[in-house]
Amino acid sequence: MKKQQEEVTAAAATPPEAVVAPAAAAAPAAAPVPSPAKHHTDDRNRRPPRRRERDRNDSPAPEFEERVVAINRSAKVVKGGRNFSFSALVVVGNRKGRVGVGFGKANEVADAIRKGGEKARKSLVLVPLRGQTLPHPVSAEFCGGKIMIRPASHGTGLIAGGSMRAVLELAGVRDALAKSLGSNNPVNVVKATMSAINKLHTRDEILAKRGIAAL
Repeated sequence: MKKQQEEVTAAAATPPEAVVAPAAAAAPAAAPVPSPAKHHTDDRNRRPPRRRERDRNDSPAPEFEERVVAINRSAKVVKGGRNFSFSALVVVGNRKGRVGVGFGKANEVADAIRKGGEKARKSLVLVPLRGQTLPHPVSAEFCGGKIMIRPASHGTGLIAGGSMRAVLELAGVRDALAKSLGSNNPVNVVKATMSAINKLHTRDEILAKRGIAAL
């Protein structure tokens, strides 16, 4: 009985830290948490190209360049209101000696431009060039349009305005002097320019017509 009282007294005198400490010391240490692997910034920032970029890089460049010179709108008055129609003057060329002109009409602007481009591709003509300029001076008329084109030395540039410049640029002429002397109607000026181009002849063609070898 005396021994039991001594054991109870000793247990009451022992602090709680002393009882918990051995259990805490016996607990195994926690394993370190592995750090996540570092990703390379180049792979994270790199993204696949977009679909439009892939299509634009893979698609070949068009052979002929298309340029809209003028768009005209006409209206027809009917009982219910006005019916609009559009006409587009389109020039097509490859800047290497081939050019064509088309005039399309439709009820929508996009359809008129498409028809004009199709007609221009069907009416391509070959432009005789002497380097980057024309072989000789030429002038032409169409209705009220009167134009004059002269060759120029290298480095002069294409000095022309309006619809004449579009035709000569797409034809591949880089050095020339051009002047419109008549009507400012784009259709008349463009057709006068095409008429002047059809009058151009190279030196070899003139020699062949005359039946001689040299001038």
